[in-house]
Amino acid sequence: MKPFLAALGFAILTPVLAFADGAPRDQWGRAGILSSANKADLPPITLSSGVPLSEAPWVLKSGTYYEFEIEGDGSAELALQGSEFFRAIWIDEIVVNDLEIRPIGLNSIEFDDAGTMEIGFVAIKPGTYFLRIPGSTGETQRLDITIE
Repeated sequence: MKPFLAALGFAILTPVLAFADGAPRDQWGRAGILSSANKADLPPITLSSGVPLSEAPWVLKSGTYYEFEIEGDGSAELALQGSEFFRAIWIDEIVVNDLEIRPIGLNSIEFDDAGTMEIGFVAIKPGTYFLRIPGSTGETQRLDITIE
């Protein structure tokens, strides 16, 4: 009787495991969230004196892996803060000049010179957040972010 129940359970669960989240299980990354089927690229953020941070707000889906670049042109020493947003995501890595940083948390970043930084993360906590240049009040110096 036990072998029959085990075979029945396996027959029922096999299709569920094979097609969960729209991708076959053998194509999932660790825990499924790092698979290519669960990854999206976001438009870059521009850090430049007098230039908008982004063209449009971001709407993210909780559980999805995202990557974006921050491009600083060196026209001014500019920072980007958003501690509430950084606490609502899990940061996989930050890449600067081909050096990978895997932080436990993040409060803000700053560009003293021109350069590019890439951040990979998983959106976790639904809510509304923002990234902004500290001390700025203009809407173009702020990026609104919604995690659904």
